[in-house]
Amino acid sequence: MVKSFSVVLRIWLLSFVACAALAALCFAGIDVPVAHRVWRYGHRLSSLNAAFGATVILTLESAVVLGLVLARLMRGHISRFAEALAIACLASICAYGMNDQVLKPFFGVPTPAEVVHGARHTLNIAMGFAYSSFPSGHMVLAGAFAGVFMRLYSGSIRLLSALLALAAALLVVGDWHFVSDVIAGAFLGVSAGMLAGEGWAAHVSSRY
Repeated sequence: MVKSFSVVLRIWLLSFVACAALAALCFAGIDVPVAHRVWRYGHRLSSLNAAFGATVILTLESAVVLGLVLARLMRGHISRFAEALAIACLASICAYGMNDQVLKPFFGVPTPAEVVHGARHTLNIAMGFAYSSFPSGHMVLAGAFAGVFMRLYSGSIRLLSALLALAAALLVVGDWHFVSDVIAGAFLGVSAGMLAGEGWAAHVSSRY
């Protein structure tokens, strides 16, 4: 058990270093040119912000959790998949809250729109806000949700990875986020989701 945890921790640390290096590389030389290049196309995707905004997604996840809790109270049990769905929604909500209230204000990176209109693409440590750009809240939200299912249902990894890649591309093309934002957001979200999934798997195994 200890050896297995050590291997997992080592893999996570290596992944963290790789993602941090890639995000730093993109931050330094790729983010701004890409943001300027896709700026004229981003406005065409603005309608997606209303349909897939964080408020809408968080509301849906909260409704799902509430519905599952009520079902559990009324029926006395819910399916394993329903349990995983509830954990995925809760992990997503919590990870998003931590990102928007702690990480974004700490890093203080201006949004692509602000940079295109003249702001410097730089870190403003402890001077940011919940609407700052880095890391991407949408990717944290989606990554945490996906991470739970990746841990509990390994067969879903390829499909969910492809969907996360598509979401990341849309966020960049729509000029909602820089490339470095989505890299960091995806890593943080998936890490949080897998941790939540691992904790739930341990809890379930202790019941039997």
